[in-house]
Amino acid sequence: MSGVTTTPLTAAAALFDLDGTLIDSEPRSQELWRRLFAAHDIALTPALLASFGGRRSADVIAEHLHRFGPGPTPDDLRADLRRLDEETGLPEVRLKRGARTLLTRLRDAGIPTALVTSGGLTYATHHLTRLEIDHFTTLVTADDVTRGKPDPEGYLLACRRLGVDPRQALVFEDSTAGIQAARAGGAACIAVGDPGPAAAAETLAVVHDLADTPEIRPAVGTAYQDVAKAGSLPRDTTEN
Repeated sequence: MSGVTTTPLTAAAALFDLDGTLIDSEPRSQELWRRLFAAHDIALTPALLASFGGRRSADVIAEHLHRFGPGPTPDDLRADLRRLDEETGLPEVRLKRGARTLLTRLRDAGIPTALVTSGGLTYATHHLTRLEIDHFTTLVTADDVTRGKPDPEGYLLACRRLGVDPRQALVFEDSTAGIQAARAGGAACIAVGDPGPAAAAETLAVVHDLADTPEIRPAVGTAYQDVAKAGSLPRDTTEN
Protein backbone atom coordinates (compact mmCIF):
# COMPACT_ATOMS: atom_id res chain seq x y z
CA MET A 1 0.00 0.00 0.00
CA SER A 2 1.20 3.54 -0.59
CA GLY A 3 0.17 6.94 0.70
CA VAL A 4 -1.04 8.20 4.06
CA THR A 5 -4.21 6.75 5.56
CA THR A 6 -6.46 9.02 7.64
CA THR A 7 -8.46 6.11 9.04
CA PRO A 8 -7.73 5.55 12.76
CA LEU A 9 -5.71 2.42 13.45
CA THR A 10 -5.82 0.06 16.42
CA ALA A 11 -2.88 -1.68 18.06
CA ALA A 12 -2.18 -3.63 21.23
CA ALA A 13 1.43 -2.41 21.06
CA ALA A 14 3.59 -0.17 18.90
CA LEU A 15 7.11 -1.29 17.99
CA PHE A 16 9.71 1.08 16.61
CA ASP A 17 12.93 0.75 14.70
CA LEU A 18 15.55 3.32 15.76
CA ASP A 19 17.87 4.35 12.91
CA GLY A 20 16.06 6.11 10.10
CA THR A 21 12.69 5.77 11.84
CA LEU A 22 12.98 7.57 15.18
CA ILE A 23 16.34 9.21 14.64
CA ASP A 24 17.92 10.64 11.51
CA SER A 25 21.12 8.60 11.71
CA GLU A 26 21.37 7.10 8.24
CA PRO A 27 23.60 9.88 6.81
CA ARG A 28 26.06 9.30 9.66
CA SER A 29 25.86 5.51 9.38
CA GLN A 30 26.44 5.59 5.63
CA GLU A 31 29.42 7.90 6.03
CA LEU A 32 30.94 5.51 8.56
CA TRP A 33 30.63 2.63 6.10
CA ARG A 34 32.15 4.77 3.35
CA ARG A 35 35.12 5.63 5.56
CA LEU A 36 35.59 2.01 6.63
CA PHE A 37 35.63 0.70 3.07
CA ALA A 38 37.83 3.58 1.88
CA ALA A 39 40.34 2.89 4.66
CA HIS A 40 40.78 -0.59 3.20
CA ASP A 41 40.75 0.60 -0.43
CA ILE A 42 37.52 -1.24 -1.19
CA ALA A 43 34.95 0.11 -3.64
CA LEU A 44 31.53 0.73 -2.15
CA THR A 45 28.73 1.27 -4.65
CA PRO A 46 25.54 3.15 -3.72
CA ALA A 47 23.52 -0.03 -4.20
CA LEU A 48 25.77 -2.01 -1.87
CA LEU A 49 25.69 0.75 0.73
CA ALA A 50 21.89 0.90 0.57
CA SER A 51 21.71 -2.84 1.26
CA PHE A 52 23.26 -2.27 4.71
CA GLY A 53 20.24 -0.29 5.91
CA GLY A 54 18.37 -1.65 8.92
CA ARG A 55 20.84 -4.48 9.55
CA ARG A 56 23.22 -5.23 12.41
CA SER A 57 26.78 -4.11 11.69
CA ALA A 58 27.96 -7.57 12.76
CA ASP A 59 25.81 -9.17 10.06
CA VAL A 60 27.00 -6.73 7.38
CA ILE A 61 30.64 -7.31 8.31
CA ALA A 62 30.22 -11.09 8.34
CA GLU A 63 28.58 -11.02 4.91
CA HIS A 64 31.30 -8.85 3.34
CA LEU A 65 34.36 -9.95 5.31
CA HIS A 66 35.81 -11.58 2.20
CA ARG A 67 36.13 -8.17 0.58
CA PHE A 68 38.66 -7.10 3.22
CA GLY A 69 41.17 -9.84 2.45
CA PRO A 70 42.91 -12.22 4.86
CA GLY A 71 44.04 -9.59 7.38
CA PRO A 72 41.25 -8.01 9.45
CA THR A 73 38.90 -10.01 11.65
CA PRO A 74 35.27 -9.08 12.34
CA ASP A 75 36.35 -7.71 15.72
CA ASP A 76 38.99 -5.57 14.00
CA LEU A 77 36.41 -4.07 11.64
CA ARG A 78 33.91 -3.38 14.41
CA ALA A 79 36.69 -1.65 16.33
CA ASP A 80 37.46 0.38 13.19
CA LEU A 81 33.82 1.49 13.03
CA ARG A 82 33.86 2.57 16.67
CA ARG A 83 37.06 4.55 16.10
CA LEU A 84 35.67 6.17 12.96
CA ASP A 85 32.55 7.17 14.88
CA GLU A 86 34.76 9.43 17.03
CA GLU A 87 36.14 11.35 14.05
CA THR A 88 35.09 14.87 13.19
CA GLY A 89 33.00 15.94 10.23
CA LEU A 90 30.32 13.28 10.60
CA PRO A 91 26.63 14.17 10.15
CA GLU A 92 24.80 14.89 13.41
CA VAL A 93 22.15 12.47 14.65
CA ARG A 94 18.80 14.19 15.26
CA LEU A 95 15.36 13.12 16.43
CA LYS A 96 13.05 12.77 13.46
CA ARG A 97 10.06 15.06 13.04
CA GLY A 98 7.00 13.89 14.95
CA ALA A 99 8.80 11.19 16.96
CA ARG A 100 8.43 12.67 20.43
CA THR A 101 4.81 13.70 19.84
CA LEU A 102 3.81 10.24 18.58
CA LEU A 103 5.51 8.43 21.46
CA THR A 104 3.79 10.73 23.94
CA ARG A 105 0.41 10.16 22.24
CA LEU A 106 0.86 6.40 22.48
CA ARG A 107 1.87 6.57 26.14
CA ASP A 108 -1.12 8.80 26.97
CA ALA A 109 -3.40 6.34 25.16
CA GLY A 110 -2.06 3.45 27.24
CA ILE A 111 -0.47 1.66 24.28
CA PRO A 112 2.79 -0.07 25.29
CA THR A 113 5.80 0.56 23.09
CA ALA A 114 9.08 -1.20 22.36
CA LEU A 115 12.25 -0.26 20.56
CA VAL A 116 13.58 -2.99 18.26
CA THR A 117 16.92 -1.93 16.87
CA SER A 118 19.82 -3.46 14.97
CA GLY A 119 22.13 -1.35 17.12
CA GLY A 120 23.62 -2.50 20.40
CA LEU A 121 22.31 -1.53 23.83
CA THR A 122 25.06 1.02 24.46
CA TYR A 123 24.39 2.69 21.11
CA ALA A 124 20.62 2.76 21.61
CA THR A 125 20.66 4.07 25.19
CA HIS A 126 23.23 6.73 24.27
CA HIS A 127 20.94 8.25 21.64
CA LEU A 128 17.73 7.80 23.65
CA THR A 129 19.31 9.49 26.68
CA ARG A 130 20.87 12.29 24.64
CA LEU A 131 17.55 13.00 22.91
CA GLU A 132 15.53 12.60 26.14
CA ILE A 133 13.35 9.73 24.93
CA ASP A 134 12.16 7.63 27.88
CA HIS A 135 8.83 6.37 26.58
CA PHE A 136 9.61 2.71 25.85
CA THR A 137 8.28 -0.18 27.89
CA THR A 138 11.14 -2.39 26.71
CA LEU A 139 14.20 -2.26 24.47
CA VAL A 140 15.29 -5.07 22.15
CA THR A 141 18.76 -4.52 20.72
CA ALA A 142 21.29 -6.45 18.68
CA ASP A 143 22.63 -7.81 21.98
CA ASP A 144 19.34 -9.62 22.66
CA VAL A 145 19.01 -11.67 19.45
CA THR A 146 20.97 -14.26 17.56
CA ARG A 147 19.43 -13.38 14.21
CA GLY A 148 19.11 -9.78 13.05
CA LYS A 149 16.60 -8.23 10.68
CA PRO A 150 15.14 -9.35 8.27
CA ASP A 151 14.64 -12.24 10.70
CA PRO A 152 11.60 -11.51 12.94
CA GLU A 153 13.32 -12.63 16.16
CA GLY A 154 13.63 -9.10 17.56
CA TYR A 155 10.00 -8.20 16.95
CA LEU A 156 8.75 -11.50 18.34
CA LEU A 157 10.88 -11.02 21.45
CA ALA A 158 9.45 -7.52 21.94
CA CYS A 159 5.90 -8.88 21.65
CA ARG A 160 6.68 -11.64 24.12
CA ARG A 161 8.03 -9.12 26.63
CA LEU A 162 4.94 -6.95 26.18
CA GLY A 163 2.63 -9.97 26.34
CA VAL A 164 0.83 -9.22 23.07
CA ASP A 165 0.02 -11.20 19.96
CA PRO A 166 2.40 -10.03 17.17
CA ARG A 167 -0.62 -9.87 14.86
CA GLN A 168 -2.04 -7.15 17.14
CA ALA A 169 1.17 -5.10 17.01
CA LEU A 170 1.95 -2.16 14.76
CA VAL A 171 5.56 -1.72 13.62
CA PHE A 172 7.22 1.47 12.36
CA GLU A 173 10.14 0.81 10.01
CA ASP A 174 12.11 2.60 7.31
CA SER A 175 14.21 -0.19 5.77
CA THR A 176 13.47 -3.18 3.59
CA ALA A 177 15.10 -5.53 6.11
CA GLY A 178 13.03 -4.10 8.94
CA ILE A 179 9.76 -4.29 7.03
CA GLN A 180 10.51 -7.89 6.10
CA ALA A 181 11.20 -8.68 9.76
CA ALA A 182 7.92 -7.14 10.89
CA ARG A 183 5.86 -8.92 8.25
CA ALA A 184 7.63 -12.25 8.88
CA GLY A 185 6.61 -11.93 12.52
CA GLY A 186 2.98 -11.35 11.56
CA ALA A 187 2.81 -7.66 12.52
CA ALA A 188 1.30 -4.86 10.48
CA CYS A 189 3.83 -2.24 9.45
CA ILE A 190 3.89 1.47 8.64
CA ALA A 191 6.78 2.48 6.41
CA VAL A 192 8.53 5.71 7.29
CA GLY A 193 10.17 7.54 4.39
CA ASP A 194 10.80 5.74 1.13
CA PRO A 195 11.69 2.05 1.55
CA GLY A 196 11.13 1.36 -2.16
CA PRO A 197 8.01 0.11 -3.95
CA ALA A 198 8.47 -3.59 -3.22
CA ALA A 199 8.85 -3.07 0.53
CA ALA A 200 6.13 -0.41 0.63
CA ALA A 201 3.69 -2.86 -0.95
CA GLU A 202 4.02 -5.02 2.19
CA THR A 203 2.98 -2.21 4.54
CA LEU A 204 -0.26 -0.82 5.88
CA ALA A 205 0.69 2.72 4.90
CA VAL A 206 3.66 4.88 3.97
CA VAL A 207 4.26 8.16 5.81
CA HIS A 208 6.85 10.84 5.06
CA ASP A 209 7.76 10.97 8.75
CA LEU A 210 6.16 10.16 12.10
CA ALA A 211 4.29 13.47 12.18
CA ASP A 212 2.06 12.06 9.42
CA THR A 213 1.01 8.99 11.44
CA PRO A 214 -2.78 8.62 11.75
CA GLU A 215 -4.56 8.27 15.08
CA ILE A 216 -3.78 4.99 16.86
CA ARG A 217 -6.27 3.61 19.35
CA PRO A 218 -5.62 0.83 21.88
CA ALA A 219 -6.78 -2.65 20.97
CA VAL A 220 -7.41 -5.56 23.28
CA GLY A 221 -4.70 -7.95 22.13
CA THR A 222 -4.46 -11.71 22.40
CA ALA A 223 -1.83 -12.76 24.92
CA TYR A 224 1.45 -13.81 23.36
CA GLN A 225 1.50 -16.97 25.46
CA ASP A 226 -1.87 -18.09 24.06
CA VAL A 227 -0.67 -17.60 20.50
CA ALA A 228 2.57 -19.47 21.19
CA LYS A 229 0.68 -22.41 22.68
CA ALA A 230 -1.52 -22.51 19.58
CA GLY A 231 1.61 -22.94 17.47
CA SER A 232 0.96 -20.00 15.17
CA LEU A 233 4.28 -18.19 15.66
CA PRO A 234 7.11 -18.54 13.12
CA ARG A 235 10.06 -20.85 13.73
CA ASP A 236 11.28 -21.55 17.27
CA THR A 237 11.59 -18.02 18.60
CA THR A 238 9.00 -18.57 21.32
CA GLU A 239 11.69 -20.32 23.34
CA ASN A 240 14.55 -17.81 22.85
